[in-house]
Amino acid sequence: MTEKTTNLTQNQKDFQNIGQKISVVGAGLAGSECALQLADMGYQVVLFEMREKTMTPAHKTGKFAELVCSNSFGSLNPISAPGQLKWEAEKLGSHILKMAHESAVPAGQALGMDREVFSALITEKIKNHPRIEVRTDVVKSLSDVPRPTVVATGPLTHDDLAEDLRKHFGDEFLYFFDAIAPIIDADSINTEIAWKADRYGKGTDDYYNCPMNKEEYNRFIEEVAAAKKIEPKHFETTEFFEGCMPIEVMVERGPQTLRFGPMKPIGLDDPRTGRYPWAVVQLRQDNKEGTAFNMVGFQTRMAYAEQVRVFRMIPGLENAEFLKLGSIHRNLFINSPKRLNKDLSSKNDPWLFFAGQITGVEGYFESTCVGLLVSRFLDQKLKDKSFNPPPRASALGSLLEAITDETRADHFQPTNINFALFPPLAEKERDKQIRKEKQIAIAREALETWRI
Repeated sequence: MTEKTTNLTQNQKDFQNIGQKISVVGAGLAGSECALQLADMGYQVVLFEMREKTMTPAHKTGKFAELVCSNSFGSLNPISAPGQLKWEAEKLGSHILKMAHESAVPAGQALGMDREVFSALITEKIKNHPRIEVRTDVVKSLSDVPRPTVVATGPLTHDDLAEDLRKHFGDEFLYFFDAIAPIIDADSINTEIAWKADRYGKGTDDYYNCPMNKEEYNRFIEEVAAAKKIEPKHFETTEFFEGCMPIEVMVERGPQTLRFGPMKPIGLDDPRTGRYPWAVVQLRQDNKEGTAFNMVGFQTRMAYAEQVRVFRMIPGLENAEFLKLGSIHRNLFINSPKRLNKDLSSKNDPWLFFAGQITGVEGYFESTCVGLLVSRFLDQKLKDKSFNPPPRASALGSLLEAITDETRADHFQPTNINFALFPPLAEKERDKQIRKEKQIAIAREALETWRI
């Protein structure tokens, strides 16, 4: 054992002996969950939340775990990826999930909450916890907080801290990502219409191509133009980059714009006719397993229901199942596969951890779960235990893999939990319902074994 390793181990022992505090920056969903978990483990926690003094453009109150965009944690369906994530988080004692159920409102199969009741419950629980100290200081630099530290500041990180993080990681650590194209379940693509090919045959036929004739294209353009759009919040209003232009903005430039952009058909001969069609929608593989494909160049701010309606007009996508719908928004996050270790600590500082949306997950509850995981990883490290992540087959393990897999670093995009992240079954199962049931069963068995 090296001298450096010996000293590090002694530091960990000292931490236990003197009752040093853990810093958590940000009292959103991830930070609140992480702080409560660590406090319950017996650690003293200092939780920094600036909103009592400095409000963000999105938040309305200084309460913790405030829900900004919606009041839903998504599906409770036990045979769904979001439902499985909740099942696992409940097994691990998620405080946020417990408070969500206590503040639940009728929302069909989704877990919807009364926003005010929910954030009030979390705020009260944190402020009354004997091992959590709340500070309203604005953390502007990583040097403002002693290690170990968990940064859970989300996409609206204070500008000064964001700049300090940029210096910590290097120029490429943060992206302002404002283009997300829809992602489609591969099994829902009609392969009697869509065919695989690369433009001019200069590849390995990796793309699905959905053809349109002139009449279909014109009707599609009309529906895109007429569809209801989600307008950005005032703090998200920016000039669109040419490389991530929403399709409806391109349509506004002229009805033929898409045909000379993402729907360009040149070099893609339809095998049924031997000629290229009037327009083509291309689908590109989105995961290693080939179970998910994204719509190339189809970032959009159409309302979700409108996306489903309009995109199912595309030949080959009549029965498309969307694993993720498109959006345009400002987002700040770390290229986690490149900049973070598997335990979500910085590769430049092993006692600096990150949790929540800043790590590249999307969704309220996904952010919560990353905070839950980081609390366990930090506990393992402080107790000199080997790193023990959740099993790959579980929802938690699949989500962690999605944000730490180094093969994703060059094209890293935020993600929420979906079946495309799970490992594929050893044997192909064509029945979609049976396949999901099998994946859920495997995930649950793996998680239960890991918990023992």
